[in-house]
Amino acid sequence: MKKLVFGIISCFLIMSCDMPVKEEVSKEVENTIPADQKFGLVIHGGAGTILKKNMTDSLEKAYRLKLEEATKAGHKILADGGTSMEAVTAAINIMEDSPLFNAGKGAVFTHDGTNELDASVMDGKTLNAGAISGVTTVKNPIDLAVAVMDKSEHVMLSAKGAEQFAKEQGLEIVDPSYFYTERRFQSLQKIIDKEKTQLDHDGDKKVAFMDPYIKDSKFGTVGCAALDKYGNLAAGTSTGGMTNKRYNRIGDAPIIGSGTYANNATCAVSSTGWGEFFIRAQVAHDISAMMEYKGVTLQEAASDVIQEKVPALGGDGGIVAIDKDGNVAMEFNTAGMYRAHMNATGDLDIKIYKNN
Repeated sequence: MKKLVFGIISCFLIMSCDMPVKEEVSKEVENTIPADQKFGLVIHGGAGTILKKNMTDSLEKAYRLKLEEATKAGHKILADGGTSMEAVTAAINIMEDSPLFNAGKGAVFTHDGTNELDASVMDGKTLNAGAISGVTTVKNPIDLAVAVMDKSEHVMLSAKGAEQFAKEQGLEIVDPSYFYTERRFQSLQKIIDKEKTQLDHDGDKKVAFMDPYIKDSKFGTVGCAALDKYGNLAAGTSTGGMTNKRYNRIGDAPIIGSGTYANNATCAVSSTGWGEFFIRAQVAHDISAMMEYKGVTLQEAASDVIQEKVPALGGDGGIVAIDKDGNVAMEFNTAGMYRAHMNATGDLDIKIYKNN
């Protein structure tokens, strides 16, 4: 009997050794894609005095269609398993290629009649970032910001050096005339005329780089914040800056922490507004920091910064942001902001004015 039992046990052990062993899946792999798939993205195309009474039906339709195109392009990348950085870049590329927005093709003019472009990106997983400023020949500045982040040991490059790096990376280079649009050029002429009138009346009270329309028309900066299926956040911002700017002025768009910020522990943010004040308030980082240190929600942090802190300094504008759970904030203290959002289920929300 003992021999029989021993034989059965031996046979079972031998069979067990031949059976395939299921590898234990690490928690890190299990958690690569969240079960609820709370991915999504949010974009903006500028904030300012955007009123329906000043908008033609055809122009409003054009803006809504372009916002939809940009949002869906980024969302498709996320839905197909792409990264948040890829989605951010794709969405911003579409807005950079449109003359509707103050970024890329539609960039505003400096006082000297040139176009100087700024952009930045940040990866919420690694906290790596890339930024460029003052470029005049790079078709898609956001692509150059990504290249600085991924292909260099630096965070920010500017002007001719940034353009040389863009050429070395094989990015598309265009003649500066590519950025010319009659609409933007005429805006510059109006501002210069107004500045001359102000000089005649106020003597030495010269406007250095102030845009007289900064409170009377939109800020055209574009940006995007995204959360991918892997729980990684990213943000990017691109702009032509301020109309009539002088002295190679740089605003908040290429400044990490002001115009762009992303951290997987909290949120991803892209700003649009009066850059000098957004730099001083470190708007994008402040929203993240409030979430991390105070434990408030994204919406609470965004509301406090945009509705209280920035106005207290004298500035205005807005932000779009998405947190690590897929919650979105589209906060602004101006009359309107071009904005759109699309969540994991494909619900698309496009708005221009205060409420619609």
